[in-house]
Amino acid sequence: MAESKQGKQKMDSPKISVIVPVYNSIDCLEKCVKSICAQTYSNLEILLINDGSTDGTDRLCEQLAKEDCRIRTYHKKNGGASSARNMGIGIASGEYLGFVDSDDYVEPYVYEKMMKALAEGGYSVAQISRDEVDEAGRRLPDVCVPPQRKEFCEAQVFVKELLLHRGDCSFCTKLLKKDVLEGHQFPEGELNEDFRLLVELLQEMEGIVILPEQGYHVVCRKESTTRRKTKDSFSRVFLDIVDNADRMQELVDSKYPALHVYAVRFNLFQRLDYMLHVPVSQMRRDNVFYQKVKKYLRGHLRDTVTNPYLTKKNKGYLILLTIAPKAVRRVHGWKMRLAGVSGE
Repeated sequence: MAESKQGKQKMDSPKISVIVPVYNSIDCLEKCVKSICAQTYSNLEILLINDGSTDGTDRLCEQLAKEDCRIRTYHKKNGGASSARNMGIGIASGEYLGFVDSDDYVEPYVYEKMMKALAEGGYSVAQISRDEVDEAGRRLPDVCVPPQRKEFCEAQVFVKELLLHRGDCSFCTKLLKKDVLEGHQFPEGELNEDFRLLVELLQEMEGIVILPEQGYHVVCRKESTTRRKTKDSFSRVFLDIVDNADRMQELVDSKYPALHVYAVRFNLFQRLDYMLHVPVSQMRRDNVFYQKVKKYLRGHLRDTVTNPYLTKKNKGYLILLTIAPKAVRRVHGWKMRLAGVSGE
């Protein structure tokens, strides 16, 4: 009886292509893939895009594909998550697209609930809520607080939430019609790729329907490459977040001028994040990017003081970093080391 119900769902329901970029995920890929295979929405294909793994993950991909006919595996030279996602989009045969990172996992209801929300409202993009867990599965504080009930968030409101660091820019929590991405792709060579692409798409979308269930689990690993750094080097992501802040300012100025004060707050906050992570050894006169950030902070000191959406702590740090950046960065580094934060 259950089999006939699944067969009917496959005939009546649109196909979802779930794209999983994979790179050296030998320890976590199976849990990720099994959680997708366990979806109550059965009409889906699972595309494992092996991005040049060197730890045996390629063989695990092939093994998993033998266990479920919905899994298809592709191998490519290493090019980063964006290039793997772009390859998956080109291969996908589904009318709808979902994305899951290989170290995360999802609840069984995720795609059924998102597809139902899209069908009921005639929307193009749905978002399930998320939570963060450590490697032992323990809940961490929410990065994005879910709504109390299902809600449709208009594009301008969603932009505002992103500017206040309350919105979820991840594509892993989204289900979208494939044609929404027509003419777009994930920017390759960047680590803040979801944010940049979402900003582009928001200009063409009415909004996103958001579900309250925290069905997507982001696993925070100590060895994550996104922000891992040593004393004298740091992740490219801190440069990308500043560049994306500038792009967001351009979007706001052209399409959402009423959000100007929020965009200024966002730009200041992203530069604060950069300044609190750039190694002191790179705070030099010949570091063009660093000098541009310093110049921006000096030129927006009045905005720092008057912006109502920056906290007192944010303002204090920004003012001090404008006056004595190296001294503040050293003190912050000492505080982080005392707190046991690695790489500071």
